[in-house]
Amino acid sequence: MSREPAISAVSASKDTQPVLLEVKGLKTWFPIRRGILQRTVGHVKAVDDVSFFVRRGETLGLVGESGCGKTTVGRTLLRLIPNSGGDVRFDGKDVFGASAVDMRRLRREMQIIFQDPGGSLNPRMRVGSIIGEPLEVHGLTQSADETRAKVEELLVKCGLWKQAADRYPHEFSGGQRQRIGIARALSLNPRLIVCDEPTSALDVSIQSQILNLLGDLQSEMGLSYLFISHDMAVIHHICDRIAVMYNGKIVEEGSRDEIINRPKHEYTQALLSAVPEADPRRKRARIKLANARM
Repeated sequence: MSREPAISAVSASKDTQPVLLEVKGLKTWFPIRRGILQRTVGHVKAVDDVSFFVRRGETLGLVGESGCGKTTVGRTLLRLIPNSGGDVRFDGKDVFGASAVDMRRLRREMQIIFQDPGGSLNPRMRVGSIIGEPLEVHGLTQSADETRAKVEELLVKCGLWKQAADRYPHEFSGGQRQRIGIARALSLNPRLIVCDEPTSALDVSIQSQILNLLGDLQSEMGLSYLFISHDMAVIHHICDRIAVMYNGKIVEEGSRDEIINRPKHEYTQALLSAVPEADPRRKRARIKLANARM
Protein backbone atom coordinates (compact mmCIF):
# COMPACT_ATOMS: atom_id res chain seq x y z
CA MET A 1 0.00 0.00 0.00
CA SER A 2 1.12 3.52 -0.63
CA ARG A 3 1.16 5.00 2.83
CA GLU A 4 2.47 3.13 5.87
CA PRO A 5 0.96 4.46 9.10
CA ALA A 6 3.21 5.74 11.84
CA ILE A 7 3.57 3.14 14.58
CA SER A 8 5.48 4.05 17.71
CA ALA A 9 3.92 7.12 19.33
CA VAL A 10 0.45 6.62 17.84
CA SER A 11 0.18 2.96 18.85
CA ALA A 12 1.45 3.72 22.33
CA SER A 13 -1.22 6.37 22.84
CA LYS A 14 -3.98 4.03 21.63
CA ASP A 15 -2.86 1.33 24.05
CA THR A 16 -3.79 3.61 26.94
CA GLN A 17 -7.30 4.36 25.69
CA PRO A 18 -10.31 2.83 27.49
CA VAL A 19 -12.13 -0.13 25.96
CA LEU A 20 -15.12 0.89 23.82
CA LEU A 21 -16.35 -2.51 22.60
CA GLU A 22 -15.98 -5.72 24.59
CA VAL A 23 -17.05 -9.11 23.23
CA LYS A 24 -17.02 -12.19 25.49
CA GLY A 25 -17.85 -15.76 24.51
CA LEU A 26 -19.84 -14.76 21.41
CA LYS A 27 -21.66 -17.64 19.73
CA THR A 28 -23.73 -17.69 16.57
CA TRP A 29 -25.03 -21.13 15.63
CA PHE A 30 -27.31 -21.84 12.69
CA PRO A 31 -29.67 -24.85 12.97
CA ILE A 32 -29.49 -27.76 10.54
CA ARG A 33 -33.05 -28.92 9.81
CA ARG A 34 -34.12 -32.14 8.14
CA GLY A 35 -37.23 -34.14 7.41
CA ILE A 36 -40.82 -33.19 6.71
CA LEU A 37 -41.18 -31.57 10.14
CA GLN A 38 -37.87 -29.74 9.73
CA ARG A 39 -36.54 -30.93 13.06
CA THR A 40 -33.20 -29.53 14.21
CA VAL A 41 -30.59 -32.29 13.95
CA GLY A 42 -27.49 -30.20 14.56
CA HIS A 43 -25.92 -26.78 14.29
CA VAL A 44 -23.40 -25.00 12.11
CA LYS A 45 -21.16 -23.23 14.62
CA ALA A 46 -20.31 -20.17 12.51
CA VAL A 47 -19.02 -18.30 15.56
CA ASP A 48 -18.05 -20.35 18.59
CA ASP A 49 -16.87 -18.69 21.81
CA VAL A 50 -15.19 -15.59 20.34
CA SER A 51 -13.81 -12.89 22.65
CA PHE A 52 -11.99 -9.62 21.89
CA PHE A 53 -12.08 -5.89 22.61
CA VAL A 54 -11.65 -2.64 20.71
CA ARG A 55 -10.29 0.51 22.35
CA ARG A 56 -11.37 4.05 21.56
CA GLY A 57 -9.69 5.38 18.43
CA GLU A 58 -8.22 1.95 17.63
CA THR A 59 -8.48 -0.37 14.63
CA LEU A 60 -8.75 -4.08 15.37
CA GLY A 61 -8.30 -6.29 12.34
CA LEU A 62 -10.32 -9.51 12.23
CA VAL A 63 -8.66 -11.66 9.58
CA GLY A 64 -9.26 -15.14 8.23
CA GLU A 65 -10.25 -17.12 5.16
CA SER A 66 -13.69 -16.88 3.55
CA GLY A 67 -16.26 -18.79 5.58
CA CYS A 68 -14.41 -18.67 8.89
CA GLY A 69 -17.18 -16.59 10.54
CA LYS A 70 -15.67 -13.11 10.66
CA THR A 71 -18.58 -11.37 8.86
CA THR A 72 -21.01 -13.21 11.12
CA VAL A 73 -19.15 -11.78 14.14
CA GLY A 74 -19.60 -8.23 12.86
CA ARG A 75 -23.28 -8.63 12.07
CA THR A 76 -24.05 -10.46 15.30
CA LEU A 77 -22.52 -7.86 17.59
CA LEU A 78 -24.59 -5.20 15.81
CA ARG A 79 -27.69 -7.39 16.28
CA LEU A 80 -28.28 -7.64 12.55
CA ILE A 81 -28.51 -11.41 13.10
CA PRO A 82 -29.41 -13.12 16.40
CA ASN A 83 -26.74 -14.50 18.71
CA SER A 84 -26.74 -17.94 20.30
CA GLY A 85 -24.76 -16.90 23.35
CA GLY A 86 -22.16 -14.56 24.75
CA ASP A 87 -22.02 -10.97 25.89
CA VAL A 88 -21.35 -7.74 23.97
CA ARG A 89 -20.87 -4.44 25.74
CA PHE A 90 -20.50 -1.09 24.04
CA ASP A 91 -19.10 1.60 26.34
CA GLY A 92 -20.32 -0.51 29.26
CA LYS A 93 -23.87 -0.94 27.88
CA ASP A 94 -25.27 -4.45 27.32
CA VAL A 95 -26.02 -4.68 23.58
CA PHE A 96 -27.86 -8.01 23.58
CA GLY A 97 -29.94 -7.06 26.61
CA ALA A 98 -30.88 -3.60 25.31
CA SER A 99 -34.55 -2.76 24.79
CA ALA A 100 -35.81 -1.53 21.42
CA VAL A 101 -35.56 2.08 22.61
CA ASP A 102 -32.03 1.62 23.95
CA MET A 103 -30.97 -0.27 20.83
CA ARG A 104 -32.16 2.61 18.67
CA ARG A 105 -29.77 4.89 20.57
CA LEU A 106 -26.95 2.36 20.31
CA ARG A 107 -27.38 2.12 16.54
CA ARG A 108 -26.37 5.76 16.29
CA GLU A 109 -23.09 4.81 17.96
CA MET A 110 -22.36 1.65 15.94
CA GLN A 111 -22.48 1.53 12.15
CA ILE A 112 -21.33 -0.79 9.38
CA ILE A 113 -19.70 -0.43 5.96
CA PHE A 114 -20.66 -3.37 3.76
CA GLN A 115 -18.45 -5.39 1.45
CA ASP A 116 -20.45 -4.83 -1.75
CA PRO A 117 -20.74 -1.07 -2.36
CA GLY A 118 -23.29 -1.59 -5.13
CA GLY A 119 -25.54 -4.12 -3.44
CA SER A 120 -25.71 -2.13 -0.20
CA LEU A 121 -27.16 0.98 -1.90
CA ASN A 122 -30.83 1.13 -2.96
CA PRO A 123 -30.74 1.62 -6.76
CA ARG A 124 -34.13 3.39 -6.71
CA MET A 125 -32.98 6.12 -4.32
CA ARG A 126 -30.83 9.13 -5.08
CA VAL A 127 -27.60 9.41 -3.14
CA GLY A 128 -28.93 12.36 -1.15
CA SER A 129 -31.84 10.24 0.10
CA ILE A 130 -29.59 7.27 0.89
CA ILE A 131 -27.31 9.35 3.11
CA GLY A 132 -30.05 11.61 4.44
CA GLU A 133 -32.46 8.83 5.47
CA PRO A 134 -30.63 7.94 8.73
CA LEU A 135 -30.56 11.62 9.70
CA GLU A 136 -34.33 11.89 9.27
CA VAL A 137 -35.14 8.55 10.92
CA HIS A 138 -33.15 9.49 14.04
CA GLY A 139 -34.41 13.08 14.06
CA LEU A 140 -30.98 14.66 13.72
CA THR A 141 -32.15 17.27 11.20
CA GLN A 142 -35.24 19.45 11.36
CA SER A 143 -35.77 20.39 7.73
CA ALA A 144 -35.05 19.27 4.18
CA ASP A 145 -32.55 22.10 3.76
CA GLU A 146 -30.67 21.06 6.90
CA THR A 147 -30.60 17.45 5.73
CA ARG A 148 -29.31 18.48 2.31
CA ALA A 149 -26.57 20.62 3.85
CA LYS A 150 -25.44 17.74 6.07
CA VAL A 151 -25.48 15.29 3.14
CA GLU A 152 -23.34 17.64 1.02
CA GLU A 153 -20.89 18.06 3.91
CA LEU A 154 -20.54 14.28 4.25
CA LEU A 155 -20.05 13.79 0.50
CA VAL A 156 -17.25 16.33 0.41
CA LYS A 157 -15.65 14.83 3.52
CA CYS A 158 -15.60 11.45 1.77
CA GLY A 159 -13.98 12.78 -1.39
CA LEU A 160 -17.04 13.33 -3.60
CA TRP A 161 -18.81 16.48 -4.75
CA LYS A 162 -22.00 18.14 -3.50
CA GLN A 163 -23.97 17.54 -6.71
CA ALA A 164 -23.48 13.78 -6.29
CA ALA A 165 -26.51 13.91 -3.99
CA ASP A 166 -28.78 14.27 -7.05
CA ARG A 167 -27.53 11.16 -8.84
CA TYR A 168 -28.29 7.45 -8.56
CA PRO A 169 -25.81 4.76 -7.36
CA HIS A 170 -25.43 3.17 -10.81
CA GLU A 171 -23.91 6.42 -12.09
CA PHE A 172 -20.81 5.94 -9.92
CA SER A 173 -17.77 3.67 -10.02
CA GLY A 174 -17.19 0.98 -7.37
CA GLY A 175 -14.80 3.17 -5.40
CA GLN A 176 -17.22 6.10 -5.48
CA ARG A 177 -20.07 3.87 -4.31
CA GLN A 178 -17.98 2.75 -1.37
CA ARG A 179 -17.36 6.41 -0.51
CA ILE A 180 -21.15 6.86 -0.51
CA GLY A 181 -21.43 3.88 1.85
CA ILE A 182 -18.84 5.44 4.13
CA ALA A 183 -20.70 8.76 4.08
CA ARG A 184 -23.92 6.96 5.07
CA ALA A 185 -22.12 5.23 7.94
CA LEU A 186 -20.77 8.59 9.14
CA SER A 187 -24.13 10.36 8.95
CA LEU A 188 -25.09 9.50 12.54
CA ASN A 189 -21.65 10.47 13.89
CA PRO A 190 -20.88 6.98 15.29
CA ARG A 191 -18.01 6.02 17.54
CA LEU A 192 -17.55 2.48 16.18
CA ILE A 193 -17.72 1.30 12.57
CA VAL A 194 -17.63 -2.34 11.53
CA CYS A 195 -15.80 -2.39 8.18
CA ASP A 196 -16.86 -5.64 6.52
CA GLU A 197 -14.21 -6.17 3.83
CA PRO A 198 -14.81 -2.65 2.43
CA THR A 199 -12.01 -2.90 -0.15
CA SER A 200 -12.23 -6.52 -1.34
CA ALA A 201 -14.43 -5.66 -4.37
CA LEU A 202 -12.18 -2.79 -5.51
CA ASP A 203 -9.06 -2.46 -7.67
CA VAL A 204 -5.77 -2.27 -5.77
CA SER A 205 -5.23 1.44 -6.52
CA ILE A 206 -8.75 2.25 -5.31
CA GLN A 207 -8.25 0.08 -2.23
CA SER A 208 -5.37 2.30 -1.18
CA GLN A 209 -7.49 5.44 -1.58
CA ILE A 210 -10.31 3.99 0.54
CA LEU A 211 -7.91 2.82 3.25
CA ASN A 212 -6.27 6.24 3.39
CA LEU A 213 -9.72 7.86 3.60
CA LEU A 214 -10.67 5.61 6.53
CA GLY A 215 -7.38 6.47 8.23
CA ASP A 216 -7.95 10.21 7.77
CA LEU A 217 -11.53 9.97 9.08
CA GLN A 218 -10.32 8.04 12.12
CA SER A 219 -7.73 10.70 12.94
CA GLU A 220 -10.25 13.51 12.43
CA MET A 221 -13.24 11.99 14.23
CA GLY A 222 -11.63 9.63 16.76
CA LEU A 223 -13.40 6.59 15.26
CA SER A 224 -12.87 2.98 16.32
CA TYR A 225 -12.88 0.30 13.63
CA LEU A 226 -13.47 -3.43 13.64
CA PHE A 227 -11.87 -4.10 10.26
CA ILE A 228 -12.83 -7.46 8.75
CA SER A 229 -10.70 -8.80 5.91
CA HIS A 230 -9.06 -11.90 4.43
CA ASP A 231 -6.17 -9.83 3.05
CA MET A 232 -3.15 -9.69 5.37
CA ALA A 233 -1.57 -6.87 3.36
CA VAL A 234 -4.63 -4.67 3.91
CA ILE A 235 -4.79 -5.64 7.59
CA HIS A 236 -1.09 -4.79 8.01
CA HIS A 237 -1.64 -1.38 6.45
CA ILE A 238 -4.53 -0.12 8.56
CA CYS A 239 -4.77 -2.06 11.84
CA ASP A 240 -3.22 -1.48 15.27
CA ARG A 241 -4.00 -4.98 16.55
CA ILE A 242 -4.94 -8.19 14.75
CA ALA A 243 -7.17 -11.12 15.73
CA VAL A 244 -6.84 -14.21 13.53
CA MET A 245 -10.01 -16.27 13.08
CA TYR A 246 -10.18 -19.89 11.99
CA ASN A 247 -13.21 -22.22 11.91
CA GLY A 248 -15.36 -19.93 14.03
CA LYS A 249 -12.74 -19.27 16.71
CA ILE A 250 -10.01 -16.69 17.33
CA VAL A 251 -6.74 -18.63 17.34
CA GLU A 252 -4.29 -15.76 17.82
CA GLU A 253 -4.44 -12.11 18.84
CA GLY A 254 -1.79 -9.44 19.32
CA SER A 255 -0.29 -6.21 18.08
CA ARG A 256 0.26 -5.75 14.37
CA ASP A 257 4.02 -6.25 14.68
CA GLU A 258 3.62 -9.39 16.81
CA ILE A 259 1.23 -11.08 14.41
CA ILE A 260 3.02 -10.05 11.19
CA ASN A 261 6.61 -10.61 12.33
CA ARG A 262 6.27 -13.29 15.03
CA PRO A 263 3.17 -15.40 14.31
CA LYS A 264 2.70 -18.31 16.70
CA HIS A 265 -0.27 -20.24 15.34
CA GLU A 266 0.23 -22.38 12.25
CA TYR A 267 -2.87 -20.91 10.60
CA THR A 268 -1.49 -17.37 10.97
CA GLN A 269 1.76 -18.56 9.46
CA ALA A 270 -0.16 -20.09 6.55
CA LEU A 271 -2.05 -16.83 5.95
CA LEU A 272 1.16 -14.83 5.88
CA SER A 273 2.82 -17.29 3.54
CA ALA A 274 0.02 -16.64 1.01
CA VAL A 275 0.78 -12.89 0.76
CA PRO A 276 2.44 -12.22 -2.64
CA GLU A 277 6.02 -10.92 -2.68
CA ALA A 278 6.59 -7.60 -4.44
CA ASP A 279 10.02 -8.75 -5.65
CA PRO A 280 9.61 -11.61 -8.18
CA ARG A 281 13.14 -12.82 -7.38
CA ARG A 282 12.18 -13.55 -3.83
CA LYS A 283 10.15 -16.69 -3.23
CA ARG A 284 8.20 -17.48 -0.10
CA ALA A 285 7.46 -21.05 0.90
CA ARG A 286 3.70 -21.65 1.01
CA ILE A 287 2.31 -23.26 4.12
CA LYS A 288 -0.88 -25.24 3.55
CA LEU A 289 -3.18 -26.64 6.20
CA ALA A 290 -5.34 -29.69 5.54
CA ASN A 291 -8.61 -27.98 6.55
CA ALA A 292 -7.87 -24.45 5.31
CA ARG A 293 -9.60 -23.09 2.21
CA MET A 294 -6.74 -20.89 0.97
